Amino acid sequence: MGYKELLLTNKIVRQLSIIQFVAYFGAWFSNVAIYSMLIEFEASPFLISLVVATNFLPAIILSPLSGSFVDRLPIKKFMIFLLTLEMTMTLCFLLINSIDDIWLLIILLFIRMGCASTFFTTEMSLLPKLLDGELLTKANEIHSMIWSFTFTAGMAIGGFVVYKYGTTVAFIIDSLFFFTALIILINTHFDIEQSKKTQHILLDIKDGFHYLKSNKKLIHLILLHASVGITSFDALITLLADYHYKYILSVPLAIGITNATRSLALMIGPFLITNWINKDRLFYLFIFQGIAIILWAILEQNFYIALFGIFLTGIATTTIWSYTYAMLQEEIDNKFLGRVLSYNEMVFMSANILTTMFIGIAASFISLSAVTVVLGVSFFGVAYYYKRVFL
Repeated sequence: MGYKELLLTNKIVRQLSIIQFVAYFGAWFSNVAIYSMLIEFEASPFLISLVVATNFLPAIILSPLSGSFVDRLPIKKFMIFLLTLEMTMTLCFLLINSIDDIWLLIILLFIRMGCASTFFTTEMSLLPKLLDGELLTKANEIHSMIWSFTFTAGMAIGGFVVYKYGTTVAFIIDSLFFFTALIILINTHFDIEQSKKTQHILLDIKDGFHYLKSNKKLIHLILLHASVGITSFDALITLLADYHYKYILSVPLAIGITNATRSLALMIGPFLITNWINKDRLFYLFIFQGIAIILWAILEQNFYIALFGIFLTGIATTTIWSYTYAMLQEEIDNKFLGRVLSYNEMVFMSANILTTMFIGIAASFISLSAVTVVLGVSFFGVAYYYKRVFL
C-alpha cells in the first residue's frame, strides 16, 4: 500500500495528518521570527544556542510525566488542551521587546515546546495501535514528510513575512495556525478505546522505567534513533546567516531559504529511498548522511553553493528517522507505548540539545566549517554502533 492509499483508506491516519499539517506549519512559521529577533538584539552565539536548545529541553524534563499522561488521559481532550496552550504561548511572544526579555522568551518557549513534544508523543502512540509492519513505517514517513513540508513552507514563508512585515505580524499569523488546528481537532472523532488506570501515576512512571530497563534492545533502539538529533542545524544555520550570509541578503531570508532547501530534501528523500531501505542497508544510509554533512561543511561559506550541500544533508534524514522509529514502535507493548515513546523523545531531544550547545560553544573557538565536519564524522560512529549492535 502506498502513501495515497493509506491516507484514503485509514480515516484516523488521514485526520491526524491534517491536524499535523496545520499545527506543524504554525510551529515552524515563527521560528524565523524568533531567530531573527535574537540577531536583531545582538545576542551572542551562546545565547542563540541556549534559546534554540530551549526548543528541546521540555521533552527531557517532562517526558516521564507526559508519557504517563498519554497512557492514562482521554486522548482528544488532552490534545485539545495542548494545542490551546501552544496557541496562547505563541501570542505571548508579542511581549518580547528587547534582549532583557530573553528570560521570558525562554519560559514561553519551554511551555510551548513542552506541549508540542507531548502532542507528538500522543499522536505517535496511536499509530502502533492502528498499524504494524510496512504500513507503520509508511505512516511514520507520512508524518515525517508532513513535518518536512511544513518546515519547508513554514520557514520559507515565515522568513518572507518577517522580512516584509516584521515579527509581530508573524507571531499573530502563527497563533491563527494553531487556532485552525484546534478547530479541526475539535471536529475530529477518535474511535480509540482508552485504557483504564487504577494505580497512582508515580507507579505508572516506575513501571515504565522498569519495563524499559528490562528490555535492553529498546534502549539500543532509542539511542540509535537519537542519532538524528545530530542533524539539529538550527543554531548552525542562524550563525551562518549572521557570519556570512547577511552580506548577500537579509538574515530572515537567509535562514528561511537555507532551511527550506534542506526541508525540501527531507520531503523528497523518502520517495527515493523507501523501497530500497532495509535493516542491512540502513548502515550505508548512516555513512551517506555523514558524507553529505562533510560536503556541506566544505561548501557552506558560499551561500548559493551551500544550498546544494544543505540539500544533500536532508536526503537520508527522513528515512533514518522514520525507519528507526518504526523499529522502536514495533518492539513496545501497547500498554507502555506512551511512556516508552516519551522516554525516547527525552533522549532524542537530549541529542538535539547536546548538538546545539556544541555548535554554540565550539563556534567561539573553531570555524563553522570545522564544527560541521565534526557533526558529519559523528555519523560514521553511528554506523559503527549500528553494525556492532544490530547486524
